Amino acid sequence: MRNLTEANLSDAVIAAMAGAQAARFKTIMTSLIRHLHTFIQEINLTEAEWFAGIQFLTAVGQKCDDKRQEFILLSDTLGATTMKDIINNRKPPGVTEYTILGPFHRPDAPEFSLSANIAGDIPGESVIMRGRVLAPNGSPIPNAMLDVWQSDAEGFYDLQMPNIKGTSLRGVLRTDAEGHYIFHTIKPSYYPIPDDGPVGQMLKAMGRHPYRPAHVHFIVSAQEYQPVTTELFVSGDPYLDSDAVFGVRESLVVPFVRNESSDDAARLGVSAPFFTVDYDFVLEPV
Repeated sequence: MRNLTEANLSDAVIAAMAGAQAARFKTIMTSLIRHLHTFIQEINLTEAEWFAGIQFLTAVGQKCDDKRQEFILLSDTLGATTMKDIINNRKPPGVTEYTILGPFHRPDAPEFSLSANIAGDIPGESVIMRGRVLAPNGSPIPNAMLDVWQSDAEGFYDLQMPNIKGTSLRGVLRTDAEGHYIFHTIKPSYYPIPDDGPVGQMLKAMGRHPYRPAHVHFIVSAQEYQPVTTELFVSGDPYLDSDAVFGVRESLVVPFVRNESSDDAARLGVSAPFFTVDYDFVLEPV
């Protein structure tokens, strides 16, 4: 490895991996090295810029703890998470689209019966969410599981609420024999991603805001079908076209229709006025 030049350095570094045993690892690192070296050449990276990058990545790591993963936030805000999701979840037309999981999912959400109120006593504008879980041919999927979680009317999740013991604004429900689901909740709000760290500083330098449009998260699953992680976004939200983490899909933007009365509201004990959201999830067979 002598007489290294701009022209042969990449090949020399890649050749040094000749003893690598894992083929996929070698493929990934070969591509990473080539793209990284090309990037450095393309922008004529200076010594000061290189060191600033090292300091930034160090700060990202130092911001991570058991409740916060700044590297995932960095991946999200650079669109890397969404690109990964897109290529790993290529769906046929008509199947519900996949979008990002986000950092606020919890595996310990309580299970509710249909028509339950997952918001409890959290204040906000009442919403009835309802629809079906279907196969691509339109047939219902009974006993499909919907794992639901969302923010409150101020944009906070239960994990961010110091006075909440246990869980709130989240739950697991199952469809009935005809694939129907229905539950009572409150209207979520748009909110900023954590921007008090190095990723927030990067967004400011980019001239970008940290906001996500209002949405409700779902993981929908059923036996013999591919599960889907997705979100339903509130139509008309001011941040639909500038989501800080690039998670919005047109097919997932839904109207929250304001109502004064309905049979479902009377049955669920929901007082007027309230919103209704109607959405059918379509799962891809395994």
